[in-house]
Amino acid sequence: LPLALQNRLSKALTFPPASHTIVKIRREVAAICVTSSKKEGFIVENSMQKRYGLFTAISMVVGIVIGSGVFFKAEKILTATGGNLPLGILAWAIGGLIMIICAYMFSILATRYAHVNGLVDYAEALVGKRYAYYMGWFTTFIYFPAMTSVLAWVSARYLGVLCGFDITGGPVMVLACLFLVGSYAVNALSPILAGKFQVATTVIKLIPLLLMGIVGTIVGLANGTTIENFTTVVTTVEGGNGHALFTAVAATAFAYEGWIIATSINAELKNARRNLPIALVIGTLIVALTYILYYIGLSGSVSNAEIMAGGEAGAKLAFEKIFGRAAGVGLFVLVVVSCLGTLNGLMLAATRSLYSVAARGNGPKPEAFLGIDQYTNMPANSAIVGVLMCAVWLTYFYGANLTEGWFGPFCFDSSELPIITLYALYIPMFLNVMRREKELNAFHRYVMPVLSIVCCIFFCVAAVVSHGKAVLYYLIVFAVIMALAIPFYRQGKEKT
Repeated sequence: LPLALQNRLSKALTFPPASHTIVKIRREVAAICVTSSKKEGFIVENSMQKRYGLFTAISMVVGIVIGSGVFFKAEKILTATGGNLPLGILAWAIGGLIMIICAYMFSILATRYAHVNGLVDYAEALVGKRYAYYMGWFTTFIYFPAMTSVLAWVSARYLGVLCGFDITGGPVMVLACLFLVGSYAVNALSPILAGKFQVATTVIKLIPLLLMGIVGTIVGLANGTTIENFTTVVTTVEGGNGHALFTAVAATAFAYEGWIIATSINAELKNARRNLPIALVIGTLIVALTYILYYIGLSGSVSNAEIMAGGEAGAKLAFEKIFGRAAGVGLFVLVVVSCLGTLNGLMLAATRSLYSVAARGNGPKPEAFLGIDQYTNMPANSAIVGVLMCAVWLTYFYGANLTEGWFGPFCFDSSELPIITLYALYIPMFLNVMRREKELNAFHRYVMPVLSIVCCIFFCVAAVVSHGKAVLYYLIVFAVIMALAIPFYRQGKEKT
């Protein structure tokens, strides 16, 4: 450490300073340690306790991925395919296969870089510091806040269905804002409570899915509704089945997202080199099968035409038809809780995202976002930026998707396109696996990266087919936001 800081630390040990001075010294030490480690070209080994076994790891993967997406996007997929149930199931299967392949690819990387935790760290290890910085900027200002804002609205949407509100009206948007602020408050003021809430909702979110999947399928087979839905197409889709399939697959991206977060548990996993790939593959396979089972069960409750005509209330109608009004409403309440659990998890990531950029000595005034609140153990300034960006993207989502377009041609679906952008950003990482990871066998070094790249390209093509010109306007917004990162990277580089 610099001599001046050594003297300050020595005085602090002799004469206990005020709390704000302790925090300031801590920030300076943290910044110097990060800078020194980057100069020397090493990453400090993770010393976290190996506490999780294979079963726990599988449960964590399932809990992280399963959320509100299946409830939200099941209706869109049914509508996109014109009520063609086999085509919808194929879309769920393709989306699930893409998730499983990419998750397995990252599980290989997790065993190669046991000290690395998180997407930005993988980007740095495989491609370099500059690429990792831009990946961190993307997740901070586009990906996490866009996803979190959509989840706030989805949670409010389903509560609005229970209360009889218009899903695009004022009451639902007020609820969305309250959920956004409430999730921020829980994460910023009581991270322990946020963690307990996350665990509880992991169990709760499986109940309506499995009950509808199993009971709905049995009832549907018994009364013939499932067979009728399998053999009847409600409407002819413009552009044909090919266009419908691409649109439906693009919609599954939102439902399947979250698996990348699961790779961060490798440092706490027993026998990670063996268990993490197994946990990711089995966990993501369970998610895909659960989603398909729910989709089939939904079709066993009422006709596809009724669900499509019911719109946002279609799922509620299905639960009431199978389980009766009282039990159906009760299970639908669990759907709302499931959505809130997913919102909580995304808010947790959004509030910490800028901190991960600052920890590398980059971004706007990194020393301002390195501070950790001594009472809540949260990066307070990073959390404030995170919730503000979520508010910006919630405003955009409403103006672009829920009302007459406020932004003219710059109206796009912020629930899907940022996710598919992330798949595009995986491609350079997979290419570098083939170029750099010479110790891997041929299957892991070439076959899996190629398959993963094909999956990513498929998602990108699906987005273009599904969203058309909106993709171009989204890319313009994306380019502008990413261009704003350039001067701050140079600033960080000079400091380093």
